[in-house]
Parts: sequence; structure tokens; C-alpha cells
Amino acid sequence: MKIEINGTLTEVRADTLDAVLDELGHGDDKVATAVNETFVPVAARRQTALAPGDRVEIVAPRQGG
Repeated sequence: MKIEINGTLTEVRADTLDAVLDELGHGDDKVATAVNETFVPVAARRQTALAPGDRVEIVAPRQGG
């Protein structure tokens, strides 16, 4: 299915947020996630189903100041 990831239309096989993160190589990364502008905590990713056209944001923490 096609979903938007960080502003880029992307074809994925997975249908949950947790599985998409694994598919994209972020499975063990510490990242923040949102689906359709709604924050999704780590504990809810496995139950968060995705549909074609959903907008997913994946944000990695950065150091700086």
C-alpha cells in the first residue's frame, strides 16, 4: 500500500506502524512517531493499523543546543 512517510509517498507491505518501522529499518531505533498528525507512543505502535494514504512521521532525536 502507498502511505506518506516524512512527506514522501512510499510503497510498504506492512499494515501496522510497528511493522512499517521494521520494514524501513527503524525497528530498534529510538524514534518518535505520528500518524495523520497524531502522536503514537511506542506501546501503541503494534495496534496502530495503517491505511492507504495515511501520513506517517518518523522523527529521530538530535543533540545540540
